[in-house]
Amino acid sequence: MTNGIASPRRRAGPAPNAPHLPGGSDAEPAAGKNGGGLQSFFRRFAHRSSALFGSPWVFFAALSIIVGWALTGPVFHFSDTWQLVINTGTTVITFLMVFLIQNTQNRDAKAIHLKLDELIRALEPARNRLLELENMSDDELARLEEEFKRLRDRAGRSRREPPRAQAAVAPAPK
Repeated sequence: MTNGIASPRRRAGPAPNAPHLPGGSDAEPAAGKNGGGLQSFFRRFAHRSSALFGSPWVFFAALSIIVGWALTGPVFHFSDTWQLVINTGTTVITFLMVFLIQNTQNRDAKAIHLKLDELIRALEPARNRLLELENMSDDELARLEEEFKRLRDRAGRSRREPPRAQAAVAPAPK
């Protein structure tokens, strides 16, 4: 690192004045990194579960269970108990998976927000008020969205239209 600029061959570390963020940036920190406890256990469990349950093997295992259940229908005469087994099983699994998915999405969203906040903070011309977008009211977000729409429209027009000085000098086609 020279003059605060990281070599392209090495991954840059945190800025010298950057605040320490709990949990770091690892996808799955070591067990003792966050002090343990229920929250740390659940985070690790949710991370590992999402990796496992999102795999093709688990999908095909679940598909096999459904096919096996359907094939046993004639054996159990498609009884209410037979239907209750699959309904209860899928309801319980879905209920539990909602919490695992929500935990993983919350963590990913927080990590993305922190990365974007760091980029905004590091860029000189950026507006630092954008660092807390997620805390703005719906009206403030709507006003900001309109402002960016106007900027996009203005940028689109400037790309389509030739600069006025050049247009005045250029000869008309014959």
